Amino acid sequence: MRAETSQRMPLSIAHWIGLASALAAGLLLMIHWRLSVITLSVYGLWCALAPFLPRVGFFVPVISRGHSGLKAVSLTFDDGPDPLTTPALLKLLHARRLTAMFFVSGCKVAKYPNLIEAILSQGHCIGNHSYHHDPLVFFKGGSAVRHEIESTQRALMQFGIMPRTYRPPVGIVGPGLRQPLHEARLRLINFSCRAFDRGNKRIDGMAARILKRVKADDIILLHDIMPKGEAYSLTWLREIEKLLQGLEGKGLSVLPLQDLIGKPVMDKYGLVSGNSGNSTGELSPRP
Repeated sequence: MRAETSQRMPLSIAHWIGLASALAAGLLLMIHWRLSVITLSVYGLWCALAPFLPRVGFFVPVISRGHSGLKAVSLTFDDGPDPLTTPALLKLLHARRLTAMFFVSGCKVAKYPNLIEAILSQGHCIGNHSYHHDPLVFFKGGSAVRHEIESTQRALMQFGIMPRTYRPPVGIVGPGLRQPLHEARLRLINFSCRAFDRGNKRIDGMAARILKRVKADDIILLHDIMPKGEAYSLTWLREIEKLLQGLEGKGLSVLPLQDLIGKPVMDKYGLVSGNSGNSTGELSPRP
């Protein structure tokens, strides 16, 4: 499953800052050892904090905003598919003729293949969101991360597609992602606007929180998963409707993610039944 690539990985920001910190620490050691310790401690602290800053590409390059220059945003839905939310969401998007990006978990792909087919048949794109959605997987080392990514890629190949984008669970970007993403030739896509809904556990006022801060070229994070308690499912759907109406009221159109970022997000090798064949990237398989 691993893509063969002879292209060498460029040094990350973490590498460059680490080298600079080591050099600075060496020079400061000649002045006072405490200055050297402070320099290295600041670098260590930044390494500890960086994974939890979803827009900072410290260890891995991150795309978190578009650069279309248009008054437009993109909608991305994480954690699905879910039989209790996905069909209603697809119906709403279809009624408004909108295209979204679905970052799906591999275990749910295997469990709900009909929902993956439905997503693709309506012209939406799909990205890799790991297999088990373990937010701490990067602490387990490169082999665990690689397994999560490759297992999801294999699951989605059955539908005639190959994602070219990956979103880590909870947006955590650890150093263990760098090599597996390079091998799989995946871009890391995070987000620039979210409702802090805690995976649809806090949906009241969700639309208002997004509309208060949304700007042109934002990548909006939403979730395609049943809210806590089925009674909230209609509330969640109404919040999505309010969001779409609010975006329209602000003069912000909704663009497919590939158009917002100017890069393909999914390779398509074959058409799922009913798929309109939207241009989502290269149509020929990658080596």
